[in-house]
Amino acid sequence: MVVQRAECRPAVSESYMKLKKMQIEESTKPLRFSQKLEKAITTNYKPVSNHSYNLEYEKKKKEEGKRARADKQKVLEMLFSAFEKHQYYNIRDLVDITKQPVIYLKEILREIGVYNPRGPHKSTWELKSEYRHYEEGQEEEEEKIE
Repeated sequence: MVVQRAECRPAVSESYMKLKKMQIEESTKPLRFSQKLEKAITTNYKPVSNHSYNLEYEKKKKEEGKRARADKQKVLEMLFSAFEKHQYYNIRDLVDITKQPVIYLKEILREIGVYNPRGPHKSTWELKSEYRHYEEGQEEEEEKIE
């Protein structure tokens, strides 16, 4: 609730006038300005046709060549040994582990695994419940199931 209203004016003195003059001068200065350089800046990076890390990556790719499909049993063994270490795997990690083409790996994973499209383990694969806790003794039983 407003009880009284008051208007205040500064005392017009020399120090106040200097302050206002400085404020006006500061506000009229441009925020950005161009400046002539005395000497050219030499720290610029020159364009490169192909960076060294790109060359290394291409060389590595050529050495690996195309990924060849291995025997299905060997891939299954690699997958089961990987899933013994961790429950969930990204498709890229599985490709690195097995060194198999993505399409071939997905075909095998559809048979033995479940894809998680959402949730805390989004975009990962896990083994179906009948294949979990895989051990050497169960190998023959699972071959019969497939």
